[in-house]
Amino acid sequence: MRDRVLQLLAEVARGAATPADALDRLAWLPVEDVGDGNGEDVFARLDHHRGIRQGQPEVVFGPGKTVPQLLEICRRFRDRGDGFLVTRLTEEGRDALTAEFERGQRNDAARTFHLPGAEHDPPQVRGPVLVVTGGTGDIPVAEEAVVTAAAFGNPVERLYDVGVAGLHRILGHVEELRRATVVIVVAGMEGALPSVVGGLVACPVVAVPTSVGYGASFGGVAPLLGMLNSCAAGITVVNIDNGFGAACAATRINQLSGARHP
Repeated sequence: MRDRVLQLLAEVARGAATPADALDRLAWLPVEDVGDGNGEDVFARLDHHRGIRQGQPEVVFGPGKTVPQLLEICRRFRDRGDGFLVTRLTEEGRDALTAEFERGQRNDAARTFHLPGAEHDPPQVRGPVLVVTGGTGDIPVAEEAVVTAAAFGNPVERLYDVGVAGLHRILGHVEELRRATVVIVVAGMEGALPSVVGGLVACPVVAVPTSVGYGASFGGVAPLLGMLNSCAAGITVVNIDNGFGAACAATRINQLSGARHP
C-alpha cells in the first residue's frame, strides 16, 4: 500500500498524473463501506489504510460472515488490485472463493484462501521465518501461520513433527533453526517445545499453544501456561490456536531491518 501511494505521488511529480487524478485514486484509500447496495445496510467497513499504518493489509476473518458477504468483501479488495487473505473459512466458504477467484490459493489444512495482489516491490525482511510443530496434530494451526507469513511477504520454511517426545528429531535440525530470523513454535500437550527451541537459538521465538492434547490439557490452557512460564528467556506467546497472530508478530519482527533477503 505504501508503495502504491509513493508511486502515485511520483506520477504527479513528473506530470504523468494530474492532482485531480490523484485525488480520485486516493479516494479509494481510507475506509470503504460495503453493504447491500442501498447504503443503509452496511455490513463491513474495509480499512484500506491499514497497510500504510501498520505495514500489513487488513485480513478478512471468515467466521460470522455469509458466503455472499465474503464474496462481496473479497471482490472489493480484488477490484483495487490489493489481493486479500481470508482466514478460518468453512469448507463452503473455501469452495465459493475457489469458484470465484481462479488465481487464488486455497489451503484446506489452514482453512485459508489467499489471492495475491498486483506485483509491487517485495517488503524488506531480514530472513526466513521457520514454522515448527511439536506433532502432526498441530499442523492446521502451523499452516495458518505459514500462509499468513507468506502472504505478508516473508520467506517461510517448515519443520514439522519434532516434539519433545523424541528430542533427537529437533536436534537433527539445528542448522535450520539457526538460519531462521524468527521461529514460530506450534505445540500442544504440555507445550514444552518452545522452551527447547528458545534454548537453541538467538533469534526471536513466537510460541503458539494449540488445543491438541489429552483431557488434562484443558483445550490448550495447559500448553499456554507452560509457554508463559518457559525457562527460556524472551519467548513471546500468543493465544491458543492463533497461528495468524503469531505470523503477524513474526512479520513485524522480520521487517525491522532494512536489509533485503535475497
